[in-house]
Amino acid sequence: MTKGWSKSDWRAKPRVQMPEYTDMAALNAVEAQLAKYPPLVFAGEARKLKRALGEVSQGRAFLLQGGDCAESFQEFTADTIRDTFKVLLQMAVVLTFGAKVPVVKVGRMAGQFAKPRSAPTEVVNGVELPSYRGDIVNGFDFTPEARIPDPQRMLQAYTQAAASLNLLRAFSTGGFADIHRVHNWTLGFTESEKAERYRDLSNRIADALEFMNAAGVNADTAHELSTVDFYTSHEALLLEYEEALCRIDSITGLPVAGSGHMIWIGDRTRQPDGAHVEFCRGVQNPIGLKCGPSLSSDDLKVLIERLNPENEAGRLTLIARFGAGTVGDHLPRLIRAVQEMGANVVWSCDPMHGNTIKSASGYKTRPFDSVLREVREFFEVHKAEGTIPGGVHFEMTGKDVTECTGGLRAVTDEDLSDRYHTACDPRLNASQSLELAFLVAEELSARHSGSSRRAVI
Repeated sequence: MTKGWSKSDWRAKPRVQMPEYTDMAALNAVEAQLAKYPPLVFAGEARKLKRALGEVSQGRAFLLQGGDCAESFQEFTADTIRDTFKVLLQMAVVLTFGAKVPVVKVGRMAGQFAKPRSAPTEVVNGVELPSYRGDIVNGFDFTPEARIPDPQRMLQAYTQAAASLNLLRAFSTGGFADIHRVHNWTLGFTESEKAERYRDLSNRIADALEFMNAAGVNADTAHELSTVDFYTSHEALLLEYEEALCRIDSITGLPVAGSGHMIWIGDRTRQPDGAHVEFCRGVQNPIGLKCGPSLSSDDLKVLIERLNPENEAGRLTLIARFGAGTVGDHLPRLIRAVQEMGANVVWSCDPMHGNTIKSASGYKTRPFDSVLREVREFFEVHKAEGTIPGGVHFEMTGKDVTECTGGLRAVTDEDLSDRYHTACDPRLNASQSLELAFLVAEELSARHSGSSRRAVI
């Protein structure tokens, strides 16, 4: 995989969706400084995630990936990290019960700072300025000064990511993630009259936990009930940052992206001969590949060969993002392309990016029903093809925002202006995220029951 590869080879390839820095001396100084810093994640952690994703590819685990659209410097607080982590834990418990397999928990956190944009510039009141590309690149304020790409922002992103990882590791192992505590939070969600349909599943989880406790299996006797493995991920968009944090694993002697446990290539940057594919093919981390409607079967085959030539289990996750009502038009042909190659991949569903609309009130939003519909279509196609729907990928937050419409607490178009805080794309709030987990759990439970019945027959 890495024969003849170096971490700077991407610089000779065509690059898209990356800033043009004007002060090269400042850029070089930042890259040199980052190269001296410790990696944010470690090779052993990335290998452990790859093994876990290998289990997902075989249907023996399920992937939950979620978090911010784009992390913000301004909204960086311990409470924000805690609340998103808390909701992901709640979702994982519900999904574990539905799927009857372990849930691999991966946050879009501690590195999700850069964003691709549909146009290089934007116009407001007749003024045209460079697009906002995430806090690691430039500022959100619509001023000429804020929109100039500033390499110093990479240092702030590194510092924020390091602090986030420190807190996430503490939450994962310090008792906050105790499964009984997590489920007690979920019971509060199902107390609402509107959540009655989810109460039965919630009560069954509670009964199972009470039985385990009575049998002597609890946080005091089973370490696994009070701690979790939690990983971080982000789109590897800003390659100067990625290269500077690339390290050689002291055990295997192979290069590893030190910026996050899992990195992914976006739908706009997956050119087979492009810079992003070139960088990602050489590092040993699990790699995600966003697969949108424009991805051809032939290009997918080329990308699989380049990104996972050894057909390694857990190495490559294909993240489908088509839009509700169109999954059946695209996913089957991509599944068949994978089958023709005999490729070992994880199939995950991103039901967010294909369902973005402009509301009547002028806000960019995503209807909850469209998100759910795409997830259900994803499961239906895999059932028809006899393949494994391995995971889900959500843009969400633990905050009580009003960015996506619908859900149990029925956010309307008129409500969007109340707490529309995202710097980029609309996110599911805590209630919508947990409700979606219950609905996905129902899909997984039905699949599990079907498999059990087939096994009996």
